[in-house]
Amino acid sequence: MSSMEKTTSQGHTPGKASSEFFEKSEANIQSVDATSLLSDQHRDYLLQRHGTLDLDPIPSMDPADPYNWPLWKKVTNLGLVAFHACMGTFTAAAIIPAYEAISEDLGVTLQRVSYLTSLQIAILGGAPLFWKPLSHRFGRRPIFLLSLILSCVCNIGCAKSPDYASMAACRALVSFFLCPAMAIGSAVVTETFFRRERARYMGIWTVMVTLGVPVGPFIFGFVAQRVGYRWIYWVLAITNACQFFLYIFFGPETRYIGTEVQSGGSPFKREYLSFGRIDPTPFRFSEFVHPLSLFTNIPVLLASVAYAMVFLFASVLNSVEVPQLLQSKFGLNAEQLGLQFLGLIIGSLLGEQLGGFMSDMWMNARARRIGHKPAPEYRLWLSYIGYLLTIAGSVVFLVCTEQATEGTWTVVPVVGTGIAAFGNQVITTVLTTYAVDTYPQDAGSIGVFINFVRSTWGFIGPFWYVNVPWLRV
Repeated sequence: MSSMEKTTSQGHTPGKASSEFFEKSEANIQSVDATSLLSDQHRDYLLQRHGTLDLDPIPSMDPADPYNWPLWKKVTNLGLVAFHACMGTFTAAAIIPAYEAISEDLGVTLQRVSYLTSLQIAILGGAPLFWKPLSHRFGRRPIFLLSLILSCVCNIGCAKSPDYASMAACRALVSFFLCPAMAIGSAVVTETFFRRERARYMGIWTVMVTLGVPVGPFIFGFVAQRVGYRWIYWVLAITNACQFFLYIFFGPETRYIGTEVQSGGSPFKREYLSFGRIDPTPFRFSEFVHPLSLFTNIPVLLASVAYAMVFLFASVLNSVEVPQLLQSKFGLNAEQLGLQFLGLIIGSLLGEQLGGFMSDMWMNARARRIGHKPAPEYRLWLSYIGYLLTIAGSVVFLVCTEQATEGTWTVVPVVGTGIAAFGNQVITTVLTTYAVDTYPQDAGSIGVFINFVRSTWGFIGPFWYVNVPWLRV
């Protein structure tokens, strides 16, 4: 419970002085030195390993505990997981520049071709409900490896599909198998990095999920134009295969439940060679729908809905409407169309600097001023910047596209998408980190829930975009 909630529940006005008083009281109670309860051996181990006892959470003395890994190992693993998460949205958006070519090859309308993307977005939202309980029982690493090898096979199926129905079926299977990292990524960050640095590394995961949407069309516009759209699927299959082998060597297990349960073998064996069940707890049906129970958790729900609305307009709308509006307005080919996504890419990368690294600086500066870690809600002040920039960027994109001269390309709409993407990425990292910080004991469910809400709205949006007058060409 935050300090404001405490003062309100006691019937007092939550003024600044009383708020800080209760924050400090709460911090003192919590810290009744957690470290004073540790054995001398444990304290010495932490000091030798981390150089400080100011750690949240406090790790065990086991080298296999991800909190005790060296930084390079943590970052390498996170890079693999973040790229895996990126591949979900990357694969869904990859065929956007090739809609026309697919339509001609398979003999279907452009509208039906667009369903190949909408179908994947819908499955990306719901399928993680299945994978999360499995990753809790068998670990993150086996699920990620299985995900990649099956995604590779299904992408090959897409490349060889002779008709629309078989391609749609293979695309659906790719989405189902590829989605775990999009949801479990928040749990991997929480299981690996300490609280004080969480936003910075959570931002790596979130920015990769965001970048998948514009980077897919940006890259594969060249592929579709130069060697044909079926090579999009071959490149995706090759990428999945490369990821699989990288995971084998550089992707250790982050699901750590203690040596008393996860016993047997050296740390190396437990991190890289354990493919059996690591948690003997029986499966329950409620676990598969548990993330949906977060609809009753008001802080997580509000953060998820707010983020989903921003993502819908700043990422999905801009990505879908770039080919719908700019291609027809300026007469662009697939290669030129892919370049229009550069604004979204640059804006997302720049926005992450504010949402991630500077967000941690913001929280750490507050902690130094008040003498203890601040409430998670203090991070939300930075989100206002994101809302304002998202609104401004979307307006610039749509208004300048409408006012542009037919057949004469101008960069201003692309600048608008970049501004909106900057705001979207600030919101993405700040609100995701806030949600995890308010309910860290169930970070995996939070990732699944946020992904479910975001993907549901992302799936619905394109169906009503075409009926909005100011989005018509």
